[in-house]
This record gives sequence, structure tokens and C-alpha cells, in this order.
Amino acid sequence: YAMLLSLIFLIVLVAAVVGFVFRHEIKTNFESNLNLALRNYNVTADRHSEAVDTIQRTLHCCGVQNYSDWEKTEYFTQRGIPRSCCKTQDDCSEEDLKDPSKAKLKVFVDGCFFLVTSTMESKMSVVAGISFGIACFQLVGIILACCLSRYITNNQYEMV
Repeated sequence: YAMLLSLIFLIVLVAAVVGFVFRHEIKTNFESNLNLALRNYNVTADRHSEAVDTIQRTLHCCGVQNYSDWEKTEYFTQRGIPRSCCKTQDDCSEEDLKDPSKAKLKVFVDGCFFLVTSTMESKMSVVAGISFGIACFQLVGIILACCLSRYITNNQYEMV
């Protein structure tokens, strides 16, 4: 049991170190994937488009760096900026979303990349604290399992 807990502890420790060391690569990868999702955005029910809509609605943002990122997409030429960027759904018309100067007043202007990364970084201390607490419980479990094993082994030899 102590060996199993030790193995799990090492796996969690390695995952934490790898996540910390490669955090910049994770950010770069996320930004390129978000750009790709914008380029391939459409209104059909594909999960990348739904993810972009969810991020934009939840974080009140639009595009990768800002709302003008949508102007470079094929979707913009057909329908304008997506409705998930609108500050209020009732006030956004399709004509407004096709005109960048009018859309600036009706959509969120901040980009999603900065908001997502800053949200992740602000929550990292909570994640690190929870991980540290779990690691402490695992270490206590490892120590107690070793003590129990030693106690059982010592008592067997005394009985004989």
C-alpha cells in the first residue's frame, strides 16, 4: 500500500513540475489553437465553435487579442462577428455585427487569450494549495503504512 501511494505521489509531483516548466508552451499552444478555432468557426454544432462561444459568453471577451481578430475570418465575411460577442443579445443586429465600427460599441472589445490566461494564473494558487494538501495526506498515509508494516513484521517474530 505504501508503494502504491508513493507511486501516485511521484506521478502527481512529476505532473506538477512538468506543468510549471512548460507553462509558456501551454500558453503558446492555447493561443495557436484559439486562432485556429476562430479561422474554422462556423455556426454548425461542432465542438470547437461551441467552445469559442462559451469562452466569449462566459468571460465577456471577443476574439483572440481583441474583437478585430474576427475580421480576418471567413465567418466574418458571411455573417460578421458572432453573436456570442454581444454585450446584450437584444441590441445586436446582423448589420451591426458586419460593420466593425458599429460592432465596437455593441460587442466586448477585450480579447479572450489574455482573460483566459490571467484567469488560469489567478486560480493556480488555489490549485497548488489543494495539490499540496493532497500530497501531505499522501505522505502521512505512506508513513503510517510503513509503520503498520513494521509493527506487523516485529510482532510476528515475537510470537514465535
